[in-house]
Formats: sequence, structure tokens, C-alpha cells
Amino acid sequence: MQTAIDKIRELRALHEDGLLSRQEFDLRKNAILDAVYAPGKPRPATDISDHDAAPLVRAGTEIGLIAGQEVGPQNRRYRLERLIAHGGMGQVWQATDLATHAELGHSAQVALKILPPQLTQAASHAKLLIQEATRARRLAHEHIVRVYEWAQDPATASFFLIMEYLEGEDLDAVIAREKRLPLERVLALLDPVAEALDYAWERHRLVHRDIKPGNVFVTKKGEVKLLDFGIAARARAGGNGNQGNHPAALEAPATSGTAGYRAPEASIEGNVPEPRLDVYAVSVMIHQLLTGVLPGGAGGQVPETLGARQWEVLRAGFAPDPALRPPTVHALLDAIRAAAGPAPEVVAAQEAAQRAEQQRIERELAAKRQREAEAAAALQARLDEQRRMQLREQQRRERAAAEEARQLRKEALRQQLLAKRDEEVAKVRAAKEEAERKAAQAKAAAAYLAQQKRAREEEAARATQTSGPQADAAQPRTQFETPPEAPAPDPVPLPVPIGSLLRDPFLDGSGSGPVMAPIPAGRFQMGSPEQERRIAMAAGAQKNWLARETPQHWVGIERPFALGRYPVTVGEWRVFVLASGWQPQGEVDWAAPGFPQSDEHPVVGVTWFDAQKYVAWLSEATGKRYRLPSEAEWEYACRAGTRTTFNVGDTISTTQANFDGTFTYNGGPRGEFRRGTTPAGSFAPNAWGLHDMHGNVWEWVQDVVHDTYEGAPVDGSAWEEGGDNARRILRGGSWLYNPRYLRSALRNGFSAVLSNDIVGFRVARELG
Repeated sequence: MQTAIDKIRELRALHEDGLLSRQEFDLRKNAILDAVYAPGKPRPATDISDHDAAPLVRAGTEIGLIAGQEVGPQNRRYRLERLIAHGGMGQVWQATDLATHAELGHSAQVALKILPPQLTQAASHAKLLIQEATRARRLAHEHIVRVYEWAQDPATASFFLIMEYLEGEDLDAVIAREKRLPLERVLALLDPVAEALDYAWERHRLVHRDIKPGNVFVTKKGEVKLLDFGIAARARAGGNGNQGNHPAALEAPATSGTAGYRAPEASIEGNVPEPRLDVYAVSVMIHQLLTGVLPGGAGGQVPETLGARQWEVLRAGFAPDPALRPPTVHALLDAIRAAAGPAPEVVAAQEAAQRAEQQRIERELAAKRQREAEAAAALQARLDEQRRMQLREQQRRERAAAEEARQLRKEALRQQLLAKRDEEVAKVRAAKEEAERKAAQAKAAAAYLAQQKRAREEEAARATQTSGPQADAAQPRTQFETPPEAPAPDPVPLPVPIGSLLRDPFLDGSGSGPVMAPIPAGRFQMGSPEQERRIAMAAGAQKNWLARETPQHWVGIERPFALGRYPVTVGEWRVFVLASGWQPQGEVDWAAPGFPQSDEHPVVGVTWFDAQKYVAWLSEATGKRYRLPSEAEWEYACRAGTRTTFNVGDTISTTQANFDGTFTYNGGPRGEFRRGTTPAGSFAPNAWGLHDMHGNVWEWVQDVVHDTYEGAPVDGSAWEEGGDNARRILRGGSWLYNPRYLRSALRNGFSAVLSNDIVGFRVARELG
């Protein structure tokens, strides 16, 4: 185990390498010494060099953390505000996200769960933490605390989770204050816990395995949140978690959990995790909330607020044999409620009287029921057949109506594209005629000047022959008008009309490149106007984030180019992987990112450098020059001539793009949250034939990250000088983000060497 001197030496090395400031080095050094020596006690001279010696140290923690300290990697820093909780599995701090909280979609205040370095020294332990953080990030439920991301602090080597920050108290604090709670309040507090556990099991096959009062949190608003899925176990087997021929396994150590709340079978290695593990812990917790103590030896103290039948239900909940327990926590709570009522002997007498009365009635009506049953069966058969026929007819009509509507939409879109194409052809023809007219004017002007020059020369010759030098001097000179200035060159015309599609075949004949749409030359205003920024702030945007979109300025796209009609798809990326032998370096598997996908979905899990390798390979394979678009080209193509917040207007819905529809923007409607990407072409294109410019996946562009547009190029080229060269610009928003991140003007930034399950790219190609 490292001594204090070892830890201080490591900190000094980080300081000398320029990774820690002198101030942060002193803060961490004092915190480490505080864990060894009592506050106010002088340090021995042998513990540290003279120039580091100080008479007193300040209070900190055993892994060198104090309030005011910054942790995290260089591009994602957090300032520790106060220690919320402290235990064997690490510490929980309230912290402020200093730089990139808007990119992650959470507020500035977060909770950091920081694990001691010794818990993740082994690569397998670190991998388990990353897997659990990734899994917990997908637990999107109103009664489960949100986990946003994980990171590692380079100074302490500690891994930590970035989580939702809550204000309130856990049930441990409630028990300490109130000692015992009434049954109705206990059941009301645990109903949300049951919903959260049902969601985790039914949607993700997860069992919590550490239910206890300290992991149930009640906010100041009265909301109940289930904490710490960090040791949650998932059933992995040949079937859906509890079926199949292969044994299941726990993805966390068998000894995980808290003594007193841990079911006996939880310590058996290789056991199949199931909800009855959590039923045991919740039953123990109900006993503690009702009596103030754990059940203990012989079944526990009988709570005064429980009837005899309710007590039997609760005892079954923490029975050693899992087969005797209710199957889920919901079933346990429902059974406790249902068991309320009169004493068993009274119930038995009432039931006996009811049975006698029922038998008498049944004897009187037996014959009548027999006749009616046969008639009812025949009638029911006729009704069932009639309903089946009606259902088949209704389905046939609905299919026919849907097909007719689809054909109408298809024809309308075709007519729009034809009209747009005709319009562009007319524009190209008019531009050509105008160019020819200007060329004819220039040619006529040149001929006129040549004619005037010849006339002057002939006049000068005649004057010399008839009058000599003196007459020549007296002869008045002819004045000529200055020729008209040559017209400025027009933008290069688009070689193919808008609405056309380009697709370059590979040189070896093995396939074709991505489908491309031609983009004309032109000018546009880049960035966002003040009114749009005010609306974005009302929707939750930060001022420093919106500053990136200023100042709004004119940009000229001087030459036409082609842009991918869709982001690069999984199928297109697979061709590149097989042809080039590319191997992934990131933590996201592009072939299995954690949600369903086909070859038509956009590829994710690709870094900016991976995208560069793809366009280099594509250029070599097709003989054309492919590249990533510049940021100006991307916004110009996204807007497609519009000046609104989105290319579909000043608001957007989930029928027009794939994003988190539980959020709205500028009065737009709520929609669905699809929890993953959608196939290419699922939504209508913009006016220039481009799909998914809003939402689905963030898209890499060529430019580096700059804080504003001050000094940006105005010719549409990529801005790669200055700025943060370690990060590149992302555009367009994604399936995981709310709609304010989908605005045409919004600029995001991300490390060029990292990949994610929300980031992809589309390619550009030069024309001519």
C-alpha cells in the first residue's frame, strides 16, 4: 500500500510535468498529510523536504480530496464543493461542472462518486466500473438517479461517476429522526422503488443487489429516487436472463451488497440473479422502518402496525428460501395491502356462510345454467367469427388507405423534386445566358477599342504625311472614352441541378461510394441572431455556449461541392473495415453500440481521426477527392436557403428528426424518445435533398474548436489555425439530446481521439 511520502512524490512528478499547478499540488499534499497526522500537529522533519514543511495542515480525506479542489481529465474538470457521503466504496461529493456540462445535457451542479485507487488498480476492476457506468447511464427512469458519464482523475488515479445532484435526505436520516414510520407511509415510500426495480428488470434484466435505507433518497420536493446501481447484477444466459440451457452469471462480486440486507443466496457464486434478491432486502427494510431495528435472529420483532396475515407476508419476504418469497417487490407490497382485514377465524366463518349460500343458489340454478351455457357458447362462437371478419376487413381497409397515402406522399415529393429541378435548370440556363451576354459585351468592347486604336494610328499617319511635324503639333488629338470595366466573375455554376444524386463507383468495380447531393455556390449568414439566442436561453442554453455562435457574419461559398445525402452508414463503414483492416481504438463498439441497428443506420463509435482514414480510403478507391466538410459548408448545406432556427422552421418535432422528445423547444410538441439511432431516410430531406441534418447523430467536421467566430474565414474554408487543436467541431445534435441542441447554428466540441454512441459523420466531395 502506498505511504504518504509515495503519494506526495507522485504529486510532485505531476507538478513538475506541468499537469498540476503549485496551488493544487499544495492542496492535495496537505490533504494527504492530514490523513496521517492530526490537525494542528507538526509534521516530522523526516516526512517531507524542508521547503515543503509547514507547521499546520488542513482537513481533507484519505485519498487527497478537499473542498475547492478540481478533479478530472484536462478537458473535463469538476470543482469539489462539499463531501456528501463517505464509506468503504469511496466518497460522494457535490461538485460544479466547470467546462462541458452543456455538452452532456445536465446542470452545472452534479454529484461525483469517487472510488479509491486501490479498488480499480486491476484492469478487470476498472473494466467492471466502466461497464457498470455505461449500463447505469441507460437507466432512464424517474425514480432512478441519473448517471451521466465516468472519468478518471490523472492526479489521484481515482475513477469517478458523474451523477444527478439531489437535495434532500435518505431513509437512514428519516429513521434516525423519526425512529418508526406508519405502515401507509412506508408503503407509499416504497411504491416508487418497486416501479424502478420493475423497470430495471423488465427493460435491462438488472437486479439492484444493494437495497437499503441509505440507497433510497427522498428529495425536498417529495420525489423518491433509488441510488447506486453500481453493483447491480444482470442475468447473462442463453435466453432472456432466466431461461436457456447455459448457467447465468453475476456481473458483480458475489459478496457485493450490505450485510443484514443481503439475501443468503447472494453469496453463492454463479447463482442466477433474480428479483427475489431485492425482495429480501426490501422486506428487511420494511421491518426496520416499522420497528426501528433489523429483523435479527428468530424472525424479528412483530411490528405493532401489522396484522397477523400481514406479518406472515412480511416474514415470507425475508425467508431464507427464495422460493417462499413473493416474485417481485410490487407483489410484496400488494400482498401486504391485501392481507389487511379481519382475523382469520372471522374470515373463515364468513367464507363458510358464503359457501353454504352459494351452494344453495347453485343447486337451484344448475339446470338453467346448463341450458344457457350451450346457447351462450354457440352465440359466442358466432360473435367471435363475426369480430374476426370485421377485424380482417378493417385491417385490409387500413392497409389500402396507408398504401394510398404513401403513394400520394411519394408522388407529391416527386413533383416537388421535379419542380425544384426545373427551377434549378432554369437558373443555370439564365446564368449561362447572362455569362454569354457579358462575354459578348466584353468582346464588343475589345473590338471597339481595337477599331479606335487603328483609327488613331491612321489619322496620325495622314497628319505626318500632309503637314509635317508642325502640322502634327497643331492637329487636335481625338479623345476616347474609357472602356467599361470587365464584369466581376460569377460564382462557378452548379454542374448538375439540385435534386440530382451522385454516386462514385469504386475503381476495382467492387461497389459504389456514398450517395451524394450537389450543393450550389452562394452566400449566407453564419451564426445565430440575438432573438434566436434569447429563445435558446429560455429553453435552458448557457451564455458561454451561445457565445460560440457569435458574431453572426456573411460567408461566401465560392465553389459548388457535393455532400453525403445521409451520414455514413453501418453498411458503408463495414466495406471500409473489410477493405482496410481498420481496428477500433475507442470504448464504443461500432457493430454493437448498445441499441438495435442495421446496415442502414448511421455508424457510431468513430473518432475524428477514424473519419479522416475513411475519406482517405474513399478517395483512393473512387479516384475522386473526398473529405470532411468545413463547419461553414455544413451549416450552409443544413440551412438550404432558410434563415429559421431549424431548416423546418423555428420549432421542431420528433416526426421531423430523431431526438429526446420528452423535451420541447419554442412551443413545439412533445414526442417520443427512441433511445437509439434511426435508419437513413427515416425523415423528410431538406430543400437540397439532405436527410438527418438535425438529430440522429452528431457529425464531425474539419474545423478545430474556437470560442467565437472572431477571425473566422469568410470563404467557406475550414478554420484550423489557433483554437483548441485537441478538440474538433460537432454539428447537428443526436438521438440522446433535447431539441435546443439541434439548431442549425449550434456548435459543439469533442476530443478528436474519443468515440461515443452518439457521434458519426458525413462526407463531402469536390466537384469538377
